[in-house]
Amino acid sequence: MDRDKFDFSIAALQVIRRNGAVVPFDPEKITVALTKAFLAVEGSQSAVSSRVREVVTQLTDTVLRSLTRRLPDGGSVHIEDIQDQVELALMRSGEHDVARAYVLYRERRATERAEQSSQLAEAHGITLHVMIHGERRPLDTAALLKICEAACAGISGEISAQLILDHALKNLYDGVSMADVQQALILSARTLIEREPGYDFATARLLLASLVTEIFGHPVAPEALQQTYAEYLPTFIQKGIGAELLDPRLKSYDLERLAAALKPERDKLFGYLGLQTLYDRYFLHIEGKRIELPQIFFMRVAMGLALNEIDREARAIEFYDLISSFDFMCSTPTLFNSGTLHSQLSSCYLTTVADDLEGIYQSIKENALLQKYAGGLGNDWTPVRALGSRIKGTNGQSQGVIPFLKVVNDTAVAVNQGGKRKGAVCAYLETWHLDIEEFLDLRKNTGDERRRTHDMNTANWIPDLFMKRVHENAEWTLFSPVDVPDLHDKFGGEFEAAYVAYEAKATAGQLKLHKKIPAVQLWRKMLTMLFETGHPWITFKDACNLRSPQQHVGVVHSSNLCTEITLNTSDSETAVCNLGSVNLLAHLKDGELDQAKLAKTIQTAMRMLDNVVDINFYATPKARNANLRHRPVGLGIMGFADCLYALGLPYASQDAVDFADRSMEAVCYQAYWASTELAKERGRYSSFTGSLWDQDILPLDSLALLQKERGGYLELNTDSRLDWDALSKRIKQYGMRNSNCVAIAPTATISNIIGVSASIEPTYQNIYVKSNLSGEFTVVNEALVRDLKALDLWDEVMVADLKYFDGSLARIDRVPEQLKARYATAFEIDPKWLIEAAARRQKWIDQAQSLNLYLALPSGKKLDELYKLAWVRGLKTTYYLRTLGASQAEKAGGRDDSVVQEEPKFCSIDNPDCEACQ
Repeated sequence: MDRDKFDFSIAALQVIRRNGAVVPFDPEKITVALTKAFLAVEGSQSAVSSRVREVVTQLTDTVLRSLTRRLPDGGSVHIEDIQDQVELALMRSGEHDVARAYVLYRERRATERAEQSSQLAEAHGITLHVMIHGERRPLDTAALLKICEAACAGISGEISAQLILDHALKNLYDGVSMADVQQALILSARTLIEREPGYDFATARLLLASLVTEIFGHPVAPEALQQTYAEYLPTFIQKGIGAELLDPRLKSYDLERLAAALKPERDKLFGYLGLQTLYDRYFLHIEGKRIELPQIFFMRVAMGLALNEIDREARAIEFYDLISSFDFMCSTPTLFNSGTLHSQLSSCYLTTVADDLEGIYQSIKENALLQKYAGGLGNDWTPVRALGSRIKGTNGQSQGVIPFLKVVNDTAVAVNQGGKRKGAVCAYLETWHLDIEEFLDLRKNTGDERRRTHDMNTANWIPDLFMKRVHENAEWTLFSPVDVPDLHDKFGGEFEAAYVAYEAKATAGQLKLHKKIPAVQLWRKMLTMLFETGHPWITFKDACNLRSPQQHVGVVHSSNLCTEITLNTSDSETAVCNLGSVNLLAHLKDGELDQAKLAKTIQTAMRMLDNVVDINFYATPKARNANLRHRPVGLGIMGFADCLYALGLPYASQDAVDFADRSMEAVCYQAYWASTELAKERGRYSSFTGSLWDQDILPLDSLALLQKERGGYLELNTDSRLDWDALSKRIKQYGMRNSNCVAIAPTATISNIIGVSASIEPTYQNIYVKSNLSGEFTVVNEALVRDLKALDLWDEVMVADLKYFDGSLARIDRVPEQLKARYATAFEIDPKWLIEAAARRQKWIDQAQSLNLYLALPSGKKLDELYKLAWVRGLKTTYYLRTLGASQAEKAGGRDDSVVQEEPKFCSIDNPDCEACQ
């Protein structure tokens, strides 16, 4: 935000005081409050130190920018919200002693005010009034209490409807609007979440009540929701079609049958973050007014996915039951667009860029078209000739890859995803490309800005030969692809033979444009840039290709934006993948995976994903042709960390690794089985003949291919438990419906929607403030709270200590060591455990997994060991490397210097702009 806009936003702010009075916003009061907080901790002084003055100035600016980001055009902000931002700024800046004192002071003052307010109200009989349809009426506190009681009904934990109401009343003023009353109840409940996770569900129900009022113009009693939902579905369909939002084919369904299948009680499954996310970003609206209720939303998605089914109503109900129960969730593009006029339901697109000007700009155009409707992109730039290469048509010299990547970067910024998310793209370059060293620098904050790309992602596409040269401390040669065109399409032993032959030519002087460099030197620069900028990511070409079921019809030249998709691309094919994720936690029963439920879930989920292939809107012919030919899908998982909590297992343990192994074996087995059942019903995919599936080589078997080509450098457990021979016979008989079936995406947003831990991630912090496009949310580890309550350790002091230690238990002495191990946060876990668990999953997966690595105190040696271990364990890809500054890593919980007590920013689309794939 520029300075003029910033100053305007500040001037346009107003503050709602606790007595309801609305007064002009005064930034100086924040400065004074912060200064007092520092003096209270550091001692009274005749003059404030220069350090305190400087820190207070910076913190004041941080708070002001946070407020203006939320209210860029001005508006009213409650004083409690301002104090929340002050508290958050103190925590993020590392001023933990001051923040802790500030938190405890606020709690004491809140208790005192509540007592005083109650006494004054009783003594003077104060009555507030509310404006309803322009009419001034007394505020009916009894009715509000009933609303709060309905929101709290049936929720476990020590939650109080009266406490929600009491907190809300402190924020109201005479003449308040009814909408503001409802918002006050929501904000009141939200502030209590950190004390008791049950308030998370109560807040969601209050938000739901507000949404119902927004749609119908009046409240609806919970017991009347079933009838209201049933009556509203046909109205919604008609409204949506009339507003040119919905596909007209939806009205041809038997809407009465579908309406009878709606389950309003499932609205109670939502936590606040999940429902608020849907409200802000997913529910359809007309001129800003929402027209979708949660169960209507899920039915709309299900109807869109069942359009081509024979018994559409039965399938729509089946799909609806699956996603509304939170057993499985479709990816964000599917949720956004299913049943609409623009049914772009796919998550990821992978392209290869041709080595000519027309091809380059055609690829950039295709990027724009694909990301317009919420697609995440992976671009293979390896074919484009390097800097200094001869251009035959002009007899000039090429400027190489880098200038074009700047254009790609700016296109991603300019073309956002339907106004809902930023466009996002990742560029891949193979390690032998002569521009690789400049490619490594693209995300640096120094240097020529014309050769920097701050808004796009980058990834290294590394052949095994390079890793062997690193291990052997040998030389590596860089080439321009125009001189070595076949290297791009070769992998394994064929690549190695061709590469060595080109090196011999270069040594003989037959290839003028090349560069020799110690492999270790380039490897160190890769790791240095990864540590400094988070890019380029480390991904492995040969593991992706040698284990690809589709190597008979093409080459995997890159992964996608989040490094879990490994599909073939070429000048004529844009790879497409359709994603969705199983909620693993919902399939635990008595300490084990419920295999029967898992099989049923995956059977339906795979059918939904396969349907996407035919229903999907394709922005380019190359995407349509590739998807219809190969029909790849990517079934993933989420809630892995929650499963470990439920099983009582620390992430950093062999038991957790074993659970990763057997759970992924079960998921993959059922996914492959479901695909062969679909092939029996619908026919095998057209390029099946000659695939690894056709050759009776399942993903576990393909490890032998990788082992053979590497000649070593692969160490991995290959045990199995299920009857893979039976599956193999089934595939021989019926084939496969989908060339690829499994990929573990980040699930950043859909895991928020259903309220489980993201993907395969360890817990970032046990209590933190999550920032995304919907605002800022307090997130508490409910499993931890439950265990602490059992030991009578959950109280206000524990909350304050968790905040002080950035959500970590490690420095809280009264917590047993067993709990500290079980609830260790991401930066407290040795990252080798993440790799070991990922390796066990990878042996079953026909694509890859989005794997973030966390390292509290990075060093060259640690990074070297970590990524070499990833390669030796057979991982196909890795994703972000998250590190801490030395000054921050001392605290047990740890955090990124720029993200304190806040979730890390992955993917580059949510938080506040992350989650490209899901």
